[in-house]
Amino acid sequence: MSKRKGKGQKKKKIRLEFRKKYDQSVRRKDFTHQEEHEDHLVAEQRISGKGDLTRKRTVVGDLVGDEETGFQVILDVDLSECLAGRVLSVHGLTTIVETDDQIYECATRGLLKSLATELQHVIVAGDRVMIRPASDNQATIVRVEPRKSVISRTSRGRRQILVSNVDQALVVCSAAEPVLKPNLIDRYLISVERTEIKPIVCINKVDLVEPADLQPVIGVWSSLGYEVMMVSAKTGFGISRLRRLVHGRDSVVTGQSGVGKSSILNALHPDLALRTRAVSQESQKGRHTTTTAVLIPIPGGGHIVDTPGIRQFQLWDVTREEVEGCFRDIRPFINHCRFPDCSHRHEQQCSVKDAVADGKIDVRRYESYVGMYEESQRGT
Repeated sequence: MSKRKGKGQKKKKIRLEFRKKYDQSVRRKDFTHQEEHEDHLVAEQRISGKGDLTRKRTVVGDLVGDEETGFQVILDVDLSECLAGRVLSVHGLTTIVETDDQIYECATRGLLKSLATELQHVIVAGDRVMIRPASDNQATIVRVEPRKSVISRTSRGRRQILVSNVDQALVVCSAAEPVLKPNLIDRYLISVERTEIKPIVCINKVDLVEPADLQPVIGVWSSLGYEVMMVSAKTGFGISRLRRLVHGRDSVVTGQSGVGKSSILNALHPDLALRTRAVSQESQKGRHTTTTAVLIPIPGGGHIVDTPGIRQFQLWDVTREEVEGCFRDIRPFINHCRFPDCSHRHEQQCSVKDAVADGKIDVRRYESYVGMYEESQRGT
């Protein structure tokens, strides 16, 4: 946390890009002179950046270069007027923040909303923030502290941060209803690992299948060093071990719709009483019961973040050249290919393809790589 500048000490001014704000267009009737008017409008814009079309603005704060987690500057605020808090959830324009003493309903400072950012939402569950109280339970978020970790995906062409400041991620999938989708789990694992969050694969609904049927896919993930747990929220199998794993830590529960994330949380702590719904028998798709990420304090210490189910998970900001390095099992072979820019799909003398043929890389994992590579190629 940056300290407040002392009296007489010069504050640091930083020139930043802001969201572009467009003036409302007005229909003109004098079309003859419209072109002349537009030329005059552009000519009047100042090079100094003070015109209506500018995206630059000067703010006071500390530049941290935190592009990976969404914010590049820590705004200067008067700490004597503020309280430190943790974001529990975001509901439209209202953010629920917990401090040491109470819970506040908060609006977000306009300056934070205007900062140029690729984020779909400025504030997310798990954020550590500074708030300025306005009444008994009302306040304004005036600063977001540096995020130590985030889980992101691409949504409608923009970056959506699902949660911030967590230690580990329970990547939940189901053995059945809906069917297990290993390639989707690979996407979660890669996204989680990029921000150094510990991933734990949690296979729910194991009571619906023969455990031996899951061993091939479990064996692949386990051989790569991933921790894999088999649980059943319905029968309670594996829940005690899972409770020990989340105790005293900040964990996020993520996965596709219908896999039983809320059911697992209810099994861990029955007093939560989170709403659950059955999977559609026709489409085998889950139905959303959690509509926003919620940071939940757990007895004995730590937090769990319940996130909305996701049917598609498109990685954020992964170039096609970076995809190969995201796979633990592919990394050891990429430097032995004949061509330095080998895509490992159609080239001759490719050590990755040879490793797949020799059984050193699992075929399904290779298919995950190809799918992500082609997706990143379309995005360039």
